[in-house]
Amino acid sequence: MPKILITGVGGFIGSNVARRFILEGWKVFGVDNFSSGKKNNIPAQVELISGNLAEKRTIRNMPQECKTILHLAGQSSGEISFDDPVEDMRSNTISTLNLIEHSILNHCEKIIYASSMSVYGAVPDKPVSEEHPNKPISCYGVGKQAAENYLRIFGSKIPWVSLRMFNVYGPGQDLENLRQGMVSIYVAQAIANGEILVKGDLNRFRDFIFIDDVVESWFRAATRAEAIGQTINVGTGVRTTVKDLAEKIQILLPGVTIRVQENTPGDQYGIYADIKKLKSLLGISVLTSLNDGLKKFLNWAQSKK
Repeated sequence: MPKILITGVGGFIGSNVARRFILEGWKVFGVDNFSSGKKNNIPAQVELISGNLAEKRTIRNMPQECKTILHLAGQSSGEISFDDPVEDMRSNTISTLNLIEHSILNHCEKIIYASSMSVYGAVPDKPVSEEHPNKPISCYGVGKQAAENYLRIFGSKIPWVSLRMFNVYGPGQDLENLRQGMVSIYVAQAIANGEILVKGDLNRFRDFIFIDDVVESWFRAATRAEAIGQTINVGTGVRTTVKDLAEKIQILLPGVTIRVQENTPGDQYGIYADIKKLKSLLGISVLTSLNDGLKKFLNWAQSKK
């Protein structure tokens, strides 16, 4: 039975990724400090280590026999990163450095890293490729970029894959967190208040990718040799405006209204992915449409009322 370590295993994405590896017959170890993740998200088969990866004592408690590490832990909101930039750095950059050191000392075979579209910053209105210059505009994006650079610097000692995730959504997302995840925020507001509060211009645009497609991307990135040393966008390549998203929710929840206020700091105006690498390196060509994904998400969210 192959063994894998998943950090951030109590989070929305980490817990879903863990389920996939368990189904495939892997033994899964998980790490989480539950700053945002939840224990009840974690599959029962996971062997859990509680702790903060920015602290050496947590690193010392991690298993040494896992040769593949999926690093999904960290603070994951651009808006929140401005509240405490130092803590954001500890969560997203220091933790990665500690994990790199652990991986080298224990002769791990690879680290798969959860990076973000936020590393790009302001980009033209066209699909952004992995080769585009990075100029992050949030503390979160700066931390993600730094972690990518550290992986590159130590790449001769620990092979890596960096997955730059775009806007992930789907069943299991935290509906109580109204500062992270555009789709989940709007869905939660629409169900609870009958109103979607949009922070910023309705013409801003994003690339929304369903959780099942993200899980598949992580599994393939961890199990395909051709992914090693690659930075890969994990998105759909579809440009969707905030107005389009809100109106799709209105169609599914008739009577919901939209209210607009000023934008949040460090918010990218518009971005969507060039997914040539996702297709060529990971072999992913069929992706869930936003219409289908929203229906599944709303059915799940309404069942939680």
